[in-house]
Parts: sequence; structure tokens; C-alpha cells
Amino acid sequence: MAKENRSNKPERLPLSRERILQTALHLADEGGLEALSMRKLAQALGVKAMSLYNHIANRDDLIDGIVDSVVSEIEVPKPGADWKLAMRRRAISAHAVLLRHPWATMPLVSRINVGPAMLRYVDSTLGCLREAGFSFEMADHAWNAIDSHIYGFTLQELNFPIEASDYSEIAADYLSQIPADQYPYMNQLTHQVIQGDYDGLHDFEFGLDLILNGLDRLPK
Repeated sequence: MAKENRSNKPERLPLSRERILQTALHLADEGGLEALSMRKLAQALGVKAMSLYNHIANRDDLIDGIVDSVVSEIEVPKPGADWKLAMRRRAISAHAVLLRHPWATMPLVSRINVGPAMLRYVDSTLGCLREAGFSFEMADHAWNAIDSHIYGFTLQELNFPIEASDYSEIAADYLSQIPADQYPYMNQLTHQVIQGDYDGLHDFEFGLDLILNGLDRLPK
């Protein structure tokens, strides 16, 4: 009887849209969107580039897909929940997710994102605010104000030129350019940072609470 011929090569996983997007997300996390090309993606998957187009229309479709994958990681508020707590948890979750995927904030603010995760995310957000008594107009203003804080703060944090651990040391280096006779308040604040009385670092939740508390006082 002839022996069964078995290859020692591991069985290759079939190509699918989900597998392509998972690999693309990994590449974007490692090198940003500029490192993401169909050629590099095909190499990472061990396939020919043309085979990707059986599952992905083009690079824009690819970016839309991985952006939606990122959005799916954000905690979604539930209609009927305490709206302030739900919006706070949502914002903190979104901020943490976007820090894990540093490339993702720009396509979120600069592209029209209508993937299933994004639609569910927005609809649940509106639903939570609407069920809490907000009009549709006020609910729309509210979640956009919160998201502006999330995206703006995240972009600033990701691009800030100073590491948190170096802040007081660099403040000391710049002190000579902030003489007390010309810039008395900045000089005093810088001294507080240098002396360790205040870390000088921006606080995401401080701004978030200002927005939430302000919304709570507005007529809904």
C-alpha cells in the first residue's frame, strides 16, 4: 500500500476580508498609514497583491475597514443608561483606544466613516442622549462637542514634542526665555513645574468633565 503523501508545510489560512483587515491594522499600528500599501499587505499575508482585490475594493476601502475595526473597540453607551456616566466612559474608552492606534484619529476626523461599527457607535450615542431627555438637536451638539475634545486632545497628546517624564527638566531649560519682568505669570507657573508643585501636564478628564457638567446645566 502506498504511503500517504503529507506535506510538512503548515496549512495556509484562506484569504478573507477579516484576515486582510486584521493584518492591515497590525501594519498601520506598527508604521502608520504611510506604511500601509497593498504590496506590503500582500507580502505580510504571503499572497499576491492582486488576490487582495477579491476582498478589498481599493486602498480607501482598506482604510475605511481598519478605521471601523478601531471604532469597534470603543465602549458603546446604552440608551437608558445614566447619560453622564455613559458619555464619560465612552470618551475615556475612545481616548484609550486612539492612543493604542496612533494613526487612527486623523482618518476619523478627515474621512466620512459609515462602517457598521461606526454607525452602531453613533446611533447608540444619540440614543443614550435622546433617552435621557436631550432633543435630537442638543444630542447632536453634545456628542460632537465631546468628540471634538476627544480628537483634539488625542492629536495634541500624540504630537506633543515633550515626554511627560522630561517636562520639568525642559521647563528649566526654557526659564531664561521667560523673564519674570516680561512674562510674570508664565514665569511663576514654570517655577511651580520646575519645583514639582505642579506637573504642568494636560488632563483629558478635566476638560471632559467641564463639557459634561456644562451640558448638564443646559436646557435639553
